[in-house]
Amino acid sequence: MGKVIVVTSGKGGVGKTTSTAALGAALAQRNEKVVVVDFDVGLRNLDLVMGAERRVVYDLINVIQGDAKLPQALIRDKRLETLFLLPASQTRDKDNLTAEGVEWVIGELKRYFDWVICDSPAGIERGATLAMRHADIAVVVTNPEVSSVRDSDRIIGLLDSKTLKAERGERMEKHLLLTRYDAARAERGDMLKVEDVLEILSIPLVGIIPESTDVLRASNIGAPVTLADARSAAAQAYFEAARRLCGETLPVTIPGEKRGLFGKIFARRAA
Repeated sequence: MGKVIVVTSGKGGVGKTTSTAALGAALAQRNEKVVVVDFDVGLRNLDLVMGAERRVVYDLINVIQGDAKLPQALIRDKRLETLFLLPASQTRDKDNLTAEGVEWVIGELKRYFDWVICDSPAGIERGATLAMRHADIAVVVTNPEVSSVRDSDRIIGLLDSKTLKAERGERMEKHLLLTRYDAARAERGDMLKVEDVLEILSIPLVGIIPESTDVLRASNIGAPVTLADARSAAAQAYFEAARRLCGETLPVTIPGEKRGLFGKIFARRAA
C-alpha cells in the first residue's frame, strides 16, 4: 500500500501547488509511482502547473459521483511515465466532496501508487480537512512571515485532531517545508529566520526552498521546477526534500548561508 502525503498550509499563496508538483516529479524521477491529487475544487490549478490543463476530461468530483471511473480521470504525465494527475473540478464546489467518496478514492489510489500526494486548498474548511483526513505524512508549507507561520500552527492543530491517525491515537508524521526564503532579507529582519520558524512550529524541517524566479518560470511553462530546471537551487532543494521524505538523513543547508542545520533539525523527533 502506498503512502499518502498532504501538502497543506493555512494561508494561500505560499507554494502548496508548486511544491506538490515539484515533490511529485522528484519522487517519480526516483522511479516511484506517484499520483498528485488536486483537492482545490472550484479553483483548479495543479493541472496548469503540471502542463495538463488541456488534457482534463474527468475529475475528482466525476469519480466520487460515479460519472467516471478512476482510471478515466487519471492523466499520465508526458515526461515521466510514473507520474499521474487526478485533477479537481472547476465547475463544482467543495460541498460535492464527500467523506465516503474521498475515502474510497484514496483507498484505491493507495493500491496502485507508491505515493499519493494531496494538494490541499488554503484555509481550514471542508476541502482542507478532507485532503488531510487520510494522510500518513503532512508537509506543512510555510513562508518565513508571521501570518503564514501563525496559520501553519493552526493547521498543525488540525492535523493532530481531525485526521484518522489522530482519531486512532496515532502520531501524525509532520514536516515543515519553508518556501521563498531569502537569507539576506532574514538577516536584515525583513522576514523570519529559519530558527525562529522552527522554534514556533516545533516540527522537523524537510527542506528550505529559496526565493527564486525559477519556480515562477517553471509554473508559467506548465512544468514542475524539478523537471523544467533540475539544476536550479530551488529544484535541488525539492530533490533533497523528496529524499528526506523517503527516509534519507541529509543535512539541511540554509540557502545563501554556508552553515548547516544538521544538529538542530535532526535532534528534533517527528511531531
